[in-house]
Amino acid sequence: MAGEIVPLAANPTETFVLPVLKGRANCQSNCKDVVELRVYQRSHNVELQSKPEKYYNLMAQLPVTGLEESFVLSPLVNANSERQGSSTLLPISEVGRFEGETPSSGIWFYLQGKRASGTHAIAYGYIVHYNPERSHLQLMLSWTSPSGQLPQWQQVTGSSTKELVVDQTVGFEPQLRVYQAKPIEFILNPVQLEEVSLQSPALNDSTYQNALLLARSGLWTPAWEWLQSITKQRQGKIPAAAQAQIDVIRLHSQLTKTQADTTWISPSQQVLADLIDGRWQKALQVFEASPQNAQEIATVLKADAGRLWSRVEAALQVNPHRTEVQAWGALILAVQHGHERANSFLKEQTKLSQESFAYIQSLLAQQLKINPTHPSRIIGSVRAIAPVHLTEWWQPNFVETQKTEKQAWYQVEVTAFHNGKRWLYSPFANLNFTKTSSTKFFWESLGLNSDPEIEIVVWLANGEQQIVTATVKGVRLRNTQLQLLVAVDDKIPQDGSNAMQPPPLALTSEALEWVQPSAITLEQLYQQNGLRVKVILPTVWRLLQASGQLPPGEIPSFSQMLQKLGYWPVQEIDLTGNGKPETVLTISAEAIQSLHPTSDEDGEQQNQSRPRTLILSDTGKIIYTDFSNNSVQFLTAIAKLSTTDSLSLLVENANFYKLKRWSEKNQRFE
Repeated sequence: MAGEIVPLAANPTETFVLPVLKGRANCQSNCKDVVELRVYQRSHNVELQSKPEKYYNLMAQLPVTGLEESFVLSPLVNANSERQGSSTLLPISEVGRFEGETPSSGIWFYLQGKRASGTHAIAYGYIVHYNPERSHLQLMLSWTSPSGQLPQWQQVTGSSTKELVVDQTVGFEPQLRVYQAKPIEFILNPVQLEEVSLQSPALNDSTYQNALLLARSGLWTPAWEWLQSITKQRQGKIPAAAQAQIDVIRLHSQLTKTQADTTWISPSQQVLADLIDGRWQKALQVFEASPQNAQEIATVLKADAGRLWSRVEAALQVNPHRTEVQAWGALILAVQHGHERANSFLKEQTKLSQESFAYIQSLLAQQLKINPTHPSRIIGSVRAIAPVHLTEWWQPNFVETQKTEKQAWYQVEVTAFHNGKRWLYSPFANLNFTKTSSTKFFWESLGLNSDPEIEIVVWLANGEQQIVTATVKGVRLRNTQLQLLVAVDDKIPQDGSNAMQPPPLALTSEALEWVQPSAITLEQLYQQNGLRVKVILPTVWRLLQASGQLPPGEIPSFSQMLQKLGYWPVQEIDLTGNGKPETVLTISAEAIQSLHPTSDEDGEQQNQSRPRTLILSDTGKIIYTDFSNNSVQFLTAIAKLSTTDSLSLLVENANFYKLKRWSEKNQRFE
């Protein structure tokens, strides 16, 4: 399809860029992707100009593909240790021309797509350059911005030509990538975008090199202050490459100084803004003056993915005498790894005086009064347990382990939990803890300090769900199985003899989000995508034969199968992250019996069995099935784990729940 033209001349009908669009299948909104750019110019052929129609010559064309999700999410990954994105290509949906002053050579465009990730409305795309002298279109740069900002041409380095600035700021962490338009000897496109990098110092000067070390770690303002002294010493005689590095550091420093100069209502935000700007002493003053906010400040330190720590390391490398920097290093380590690690760090500081050591210990004592933690995110299977020997379980002193007469004990086999940084999955073979710290380690890792409650989902005989609240009383690790001891106010209503009832499921309130795609029938899917259904039906029929649900033999014709299966419900959802929906088909025993009537006794037995599910890829290949011989596996639900963007299958197998996610490497659910 033809998109909206982008004029290249004062007369919009003379020369223009025409985006070529392609519709996306099974899409509800924003379903047209840019797949090509074409430049057309009005034909000056005398014979054609005499005709009433307008004729154009195709001057240039450029294919456009999406950007990999891993690239689009990379600033978030670097800032927050979030999950690395996949190789899925995210589409381009918009083409625009940069207005105002741009480098004089040629015409500059941006291509843009948008993608939401948590609280971030990310914008991403390409920078494109058109050289009208050679009628040449070229992709110059891939870009991504977590704040959704388009790249901007602005004066940064003081040169005669503006620079292109890509804003990759995440939260309080400024990150501006600055590109200069530099001439090159390439006849078709004599210009390139070259990033101003801080990796290699442009001056052979130790002070300058230390300043760049500080800047690379995020200490923009201290770096800028060092560079100002160098500029004064050299009386402004700075090479252009060094001046560009200095100006990029100045640009970042303006942002961090503005943040630190702002009066924040929250002490934790004030501390974070001060630390990012290298105001170590001021941040300590806020910490000492806010003992009631120690938990809030500790939570900020615990959530740091390494950017604050890199500042500590760089500052101590440049000046190992700074007590206030050593203090923050100890506080960060205490919150993230415990006080033993913080004390080990202090003992390694050869420039730390006894007086300073005692001062930092007083700060750690203030921090010891709090229990920094994260929301509890746990998923597991539930079973009754008797008798209970409390000595076998790790229990903090503040947990009341006695239960009332009405309460009942249950054991939760943990399937997965989030430790504040990432999801961990059973079996738990590599948990790093010592016997002396086991109770503290597990209570903090599981997030039970803030909320020891866990919900138990029970399916009643009539199919309804009931949620029972339990309290975690103890934790233990047996071999590689992590188990919780929980108490409920009354016994869980569960009839173990009913095959239609899934076993109870334990999960905390912030663990996951249920995903329930809307269902359509196979007949309706056939109207939308006939080729897909023509592949699906024979595959499903053969699977049912292979699993013993249908008698062997030749499969019916397509029209016969559509007549028999057309009313079956299916769900379309992208489970593999390739941008194309898979087909989820959940089949009841009654539906199968209608295909192959059996005796009344066999039919009644079949109807008491639970529905089974199979999932087919966008190419019609089976990538998940409950229909295996003697299978006791059932897909219970599709869920999105909190803190992630990918979807998981919650699968029950022999009364235990497992989470299965798609492995791009192995092309299967694992």
